[in-house]
Amino acid sequence: MALSPINQRRWQQFKRNKRGYWSLWIFAVLFVFCLGAEFIANDKPLVVSYEGDWHFPIFTFYPETHFGGDLETETNFKDPYVVDLIEPKGWMLWPLVKHSYNTHNYFLPDPAPSAPTADNLLGTDDQARDVFARLIYGLRISILFGLALTLLCSCIGIFVGALQGFFGGKVDLIGQRIIEIWSGLPSLYLLIILSSIVEPNFFWLLAIMVLFSWMTLVGVVRAEFLRGRNFEYVKAARALGVSPWVIMWRHVLPNAMVATLTLMPFVLTGGITSLTALDFLGLGLPADQASLGEMLRQGKENLHAPWLAFTSFTVLSVILSLLVFIGEAVRDAFDPRKTLAMES
Repeated sequence: MALSPINQRRWQQFKRNKRGYWSLWIFAVLFVFCLGAEFIANDKPLVVSYEGDWHFPIFTFYPETHFGGDLETETNFKDPYVVDLIEPKGWMLWPLVKHSYNTHNYFLPDPAPSAPTADNLLGTDDQARDVFARLIYGLRISILFGLALTLLCSCIGIFVGALQGFFGGKVDLIGQRIIEIWSGLPSLYLLIILSSIVEPNFFWLLAIMVLFSWMTLVGVVRAEFLRGRNFEYVKAARALGVSPWVIMWRHVLPNAMVATLTLMPFVLTGGITSLTALDFLGLGLPADQASLGEMLRQGKENLHAPWLAFTSFTVLSVILSLLVFIGEAVRDAFDPRKTLAMES
């Protein structure tokens, strides 16, 4: 679908910001790389050929008896006994890293946490788990969490801000008072209380964070709708009897989305930072789940293993910097002064 002339100018303006443009490409490559974490770091082979049949352990459960073993439990393909059963009758294709995020390496050259080796590219943590594997799994969870949080908060914030700004009056007054009360609630204390009642997981944390983060875009959208409802074409549409919901969706919302889109990369940055902080404090994802915050806590608790803190801090800094650069480029792209300057 071809872009409209104004969106073409915005895209050109975005590309002129080289730092933001290349940050978008680097972030996209890293995100796609992390999405395929199971195919990059896993303690199961990608493909197993046994007696002429192909097997895919990543997708299917195979008991050890399937390969001539004695146990009905899931096959441990790294077990030398299983390797001796398979190799005479087939072969195994392994991923780049033969460890998953929760794999404990019992054959370390030094006590855990051990320094980087050929088997553990970035070393291991204090539970003998591969740092590189936990890094890409944890980065995937952080980005997906941030994207989901940004999408849900944007939908709720845009809807509430649109109602307040377009209808005004008592709707706006009551909405502002509710937001003031809700934003004053101590979200951290509520997280502590809830974590003592239920075990936090991805969806629990997402739901709680959405409850206290949807107000981020309300003020911006409300201001745009307050301004947009007084435009002449909006008044004309009202005079013609067009439904308020149609006017909001078709005529006012496109203008409000300009300011909203410029803030979304920063909302995504805040979502990733929030999850990292909760994991660092021990209030986030389960302890056995890979996360950047848990890796930072590992670095704090194991100062004699500098690769733990250096790895997590570097990756987190790079990801947040890329998102900030993308946000700056989006802001410049939607700035009418810079867009119009391209035409002159």
